[in-house]
Amino acid sequence: MTLATADLGELLQLLPVQRAGFALLLAAIGLPVVGVVIVGLDIMPVRFAMMHVALLGIAVGIVTGLDPMLCALVACALSGAAIAPLARTPDGLSGAMGLLMSIAIAAALLVLAVSGVNASGAFALLWGSILSVGTADLVLLGALAVVVIGLFLWRRRDIALLLYDRELAQCSGVAIRALTLVLLVLVAVAVAGAIKLTGALLVDALTLLPALAARRLGTSLKSITLWAVAVGIVVNLTGFLIALWLDWPPGPVLVLTAGAAVLAVHLIPERRISSWRAPAAVPLPSSH
Repeated sequence: MTLATADLGELLQLLPVQRAGFALLLAAIGLPVVGVVIVGLDIMPVRFAMMHVALLGIAVGIVTGLDPMLCALVACALSGAAIAPLARTPDGLSGAMGLLMSIAIAAALLVLAVSGVNASGAFALLWGSILSVGTADLVLLGALAVVVIGLFLWRRRDIALLLYDRELAQCSGVAIRALTLVLLVLVAVAVAGAIKLTGALLVDALTLLPALAARRLGTSLKSITLWAVAVGIVVNLTGFLIALWLDWPPGPVLVLTAGAAVLAVHLIPERRISSWRAPAAVPLPSSH
């Protein structure tokens, strides 16, 4: 045990490990809030659609010689903006995600096949490499955290109304089309940004799972958001330390840690805990 602790202390002194830990801390500030949006808008398929779009961006980057992850971010942002007009209803958005996912994967495979590039190189970037996080990745995660938190502070009432009930938000004067566009672009960019940390298949550990735990603990948009960030910080740092200590891959450990947190939260006896997204007949709770 002492030897393992000493080894962990030595690892924490390495610059790549410190960068990875700082990246996870930044991710825990912004990405769980994006997860609150995903849960609130009920757009779970968005993660899978953006994973495929990211693959298309990576393929284009490899073929053109540009930064593959930058191309993935741009592709996801443009896709999020493109599907916003189709997001007038949850069903319409789900259909758009399915269409986008199918087109993106087909286009990615076609680009790789026509260019003669080995597809394994593109797929390898989807598995994540947290210890290879660089300055550009930290800047992206930091900017995402600032934008997400800033948007929630600036438009908390409008976002609360939109996530609660779209029609009520429209009747209350909320510019739902513009706000939905902004939120979808943020979700798309966040998913693409998290790929570098955990890989596409494990992105839920940074976005969705903290939000699911927070929805159980919070009773308003503000409290849910704060709980999501708190759970994200604890899960990310705990999972990363466990992975370093046991010399296991960080991605799966982060997912299992987040999953354990969600299960633990759901074991808490229900008191007056209930979803703030109540039926329309129930008065809208305060977003403060």
